[in-house]
Amino acid sequence: MPILQRTQWRVGQQRARSRDWRDRKRYVWLLGVVIPILVPASWAAVALTGWGIFWWSGPVLMFFVIPLLDYLVGPDAENPPDSALAWLEQDRFYRWATYLYLPAQYLSLVLACWCWSGGGGVVMNPLDDLGLMLTIGGIGGVAINTAHELGHQRAHSERWLSKIALAQTGYGHFFVEHNRGHHARVATPDDPASSRLGENLYFFHYRSIFGGLRSAWQLEKRRLRCHGGSVWTLRNDVLNAWLITIALFAALVAVFGVEVLPWLIGQALIGVFLLETINYLEHYGLRRQRRPSGCYEQVRASHSWNSNSVISNVFLFHLQRHSDHHANPQRRYQALCHADDAPQLPAGYAAMVALALFPPLWRRVMDRRVLAHYGGDVRLAALRPRDAKRLLPQG
Repeated sequence: MPILQRTQWRVGQQRARSRDWRDRKRYVWLLGVVIPILVPASWAAVALTGWGIFWWSGPVLMFFVIPLLDYLVGPDAENPPDSALAWLEQDRFYRWATYLYLPAQYLSLVLACWCWSGGGGVVMNPLDDLGLMLTIGGIGGVAINTAHELGHQRAHSERWLSKIALAQTGYGHFFVEHNRGHHARVATPDDPASSRLGENLYFFHYRSIFGGLRSAWQLEKRRLRCHGGSVWTLRNDVLNAWLITIALFAALVAVFGVEVLPWLIGQALIGVFLLETINYLEHYGLRRQRRPSGCYEQVRASHSWNSNSVISNVFLFHLQRHSDHHANPQRRYQALCHADDAPQLPAGYAAMVALALFPPLWRRVMDRRVLAHYGGDVRLAALRPRDAKRLLPQG
């Protein structure tokens, strides 16, 4: 058979195999919209029953329901065949699953403000207000993950949708820092979003939040100056993202009154706390090694923790397949693959976030896994400065 015919035959065989493969989770991805409609669902439940406990649906779902379902359903390490990846990424159905998050997210935010201002036809006490703040904050935190998915894409419209999703939490600089900072410096001492072995979660929040903000500003400042422009321009992706938040909060205060402002600030802090806690667990203790040239080795699957728990992956658009995401940052969520050589978390993100809130328990579970990943050689792990000074050769 001539070479051209053999090539055409092989391409035809690959296409036939890809057509035979079906994504069993195709329509399950629509469950991702469950989280942003929690506030309307809670409001309806309270209106029907009078039970204020429903305002706490967000924390209940995150810390009890999802971990339980992760345990009952179990993991799924199935990968799409290589021949299916191209058309899988081009299928616009999966894009709409992420696009739908935004209108549902903002419906919940507006309804929450209406309820905080005394509307909505329901009576709320301070405990109800707090539960609603935690629920809407969780929606905002997951919205940062939706923005993460959209912000990695090449389409200009999706990048703007990413900024809109980030506006609720005021974390618009994440659009710059994550794509151009974190992905370049991941698992190195220069990355504020890569946590170190033994590092306390709450100290990490301080380091990551302020370090990421400073890095985003410097990245934009450098980009604009390279083009001969000033940092004080609407073309600054940090400034224009923050201005969207200011416009959003100003509009909500104008409509619902200044009494909603403390709750808006509170829910934004909850969303940021959730996002940074996930950052903490994604690269905990993992380090890229320096080559003799002084450069760091290329990013590999072994530099991110992986998890295949089905339910958390559906709600977070495969964020838990973080190892493949760093290897292929522009690959859409539905095409992300399980990596055998990546270290594996013992549970899904929902359970691991709850565990991270208690640093002694976190270290008891995770430190030995980091050491096992490096064959017991702690010097290869991401160390805190004082530990590095004690364990690593100086000079």
